[in-house]
Amino acid sequence: MDFQLSLSSESVGATQPDPPLATTPDEPLANVLGLLRAQKQAAVMICEGPQLVGIFTERDALKLLAAGSDLSAPVSSAMSTDLMTIAKDTTVGAAIRLMSEGGYRHLPVVDGDRSPSGVVAVRGIVHYLVEHFPDAVYTQSPSGDRPHAEREGA
Repeated sequence: MDFQLSLSSESVGATQPDPPLATTPDEPLANVLGLLRAQKQAAVMICEGPQLVGIFTERDALKLLAAGSDLSAPVSSAMSTDLMTIAKDTTVGAAIRLMSEGGYRHLPVVDGDRSPSGVVAVRGIVHYLVEHFPDAVYTQSPSGDRPHAEREGA
């Protein structure tokens, strides 16, 4: 399939979004950090009932730890509430554009009532691109100025 056609027609489901890891706004930060570590995830969806109200990412955790914050405080004190979300039928190209323009590394996938059903991560997008378009990925020059005729590397 053509690279541009695929990005504009395939949904983010093709990137194999991570299942949502969720908790409540009153969960202590120490517990949320433990959850991230135990589940080997980079983002936790913060939900009130089934509805997404925030996200806490590894980037938030680094800021928190660098500031020496109180880890007994609720995650609501450190979560991001200005959320960019996408629907499961959002195209891969639209997700890449949103991530690039907004500087997001994780986009929650939500249904009509803002209930999270997954998380699209940069890692998943990269795996999708490598898997579906190896020639386009592997033949790029390191400087990005022009593609090589053959794949580089081992």
